[in-house]
Amino acid sequence: MGIQEIKGEDYSILYDPESVTVTFHGELSLSGPAEYAPIVELLDEVANPGPPTITLNLKELEFVNSSGISMLSKFVISVRKKKTIQLFVLGSNDIPWQQKSLRNLEKLLPTLKLELA
Repeated sequence: MGIQEIKGEDYSILYDPESVTVTFHGELSLSGPAEYAPIVELLDEVANPGPPTITLNLKELEFVNSSGISMLSKFVISVRKKKTIQLFVLGSNDIPWQQKSLRNLEKLLPTLKLELA
């Protein structure tokens, strides 16, 4: 499986299977679970073989709405249930929503490694 991409009007999501990294760009302001379904499917596809690590690179995700936060939270909980995956989340101190919201992911998965730069 090569690099996979999901593109929308205001965002793109790239999955690099070699580094097991999912990189988000732009603004995720989709309306509800149905519109987020392709992203959820991609994240599930990444987590299902149970890789030792998964990296979510959110450094260039300028905005995410509550449905997007919910999607990310549910993914973190699904990783927690697997118990064998180390999740790394990369964020940016320059994007206001990330400082508060990404720290909440650590509450859902205490072993999550969060790096804000």
